[in-house]
Amino acid sequence: MQDTLHKFIFEDHSVRVEAVRLGDAWRQTQARHTYPPAVNRLLGELVAASTLMAANLKFDGSLVLQLQGDGAVALLVAECRADLSIRATVKLRDREVHDNDTLQTLVNPNGSGRFVVVLDPPKDTPGRQTYQGVVPIEGDSVAEALEQYMLRSEQLHTRIWLAADDQHCAGVLLQQLPTQGGVQSSSCSDAQESWIRANHLADTIKPGELLATDSAAMVHRLFWDETLLVTEPRQVVWRCSCTRERVADMLRMLGKPEVDSILQERSKVEVSCEFCGNPYEFDMVDAAALFQPVTSVENKSVH
Repeated sequence: MQDTLHKFIFEDHSVRVEAVRLGDAWRQTQARHTYPPAVNRLLGELVAASTLMAANLKFDGSLVLQLQGDGAVALLVAECRADLSIRATVKLRDREVHDNDTLQTLVNPNGSGRFVVVLDPPKDTPGRQTYQGVVPIEGDSVAEALEQYMLRSEQLHTRIWLAADDQHCAGVLLQQLPTQGGVQSSSCSDAQESWIRANHLADTIKPGELLATDSAAMVHRLFWDETLLVTEPRQVVWRCSCTRERVADMLRMLGKPEVDSILQERSKVEVSCEFCGNPYEFDMVDAAALFQPVTSVENKSVH
């Protein structure tokens, strides 16, 4: 089934397997933007990776993956929420992009790029605190960069295979699970053998096969001789979370002097969502209302 994430666990609970293949959701993401093919491939791989990672969120928030660099691509962003709704965008510099460009040549040509992972709880979460992990961009692909992040920041052995074209983006994730309470259902040697075997089988994945094959069928094809515990498949959809209220909050953060400067120049403030392109317009009256102090009215009883 298209646009569905599937999750499995080896019978000995030593390895987690996830697979996703997006069609409609990925094409809806692209419909709002036009990027060169090499950039589009990178973004599709990042989108697939974000769904694989977000599937393990333990809170009702969002996971944001960002690739920041000094090349033709200034920023790649993919966001996936706990309900597996996605959105993504790219910021490009005015530089030439070639079809054979890679992650390193597009984002990190001078070695100053950063891979950023943000875990953002809902705004109404008590004691809300956003987590941000930042590491150098290592490896020649989004998959390798994310594997290095997981090893550095989470101390989890993770392998990822990703692919994307203009019709689909897809991915497979393997993760070696830690022992539960210091005890695992199989011996350490058996668990390590399962991990090595899973890696050996998954290393046969070809990008074209990943894009053309249903994700559940892909897992069955790879691990047909393994006993896998299956969880309920989950649907992935495209959805932008921008609202006029959020844009208003952004303008307040920008500050009244800056907003007034824009109004003097253009007589209105126009903002388009970087993810979906939806336009928001604030005239002088709207802008003035942004910075009016909030007053509270107390009800007093008369005796």
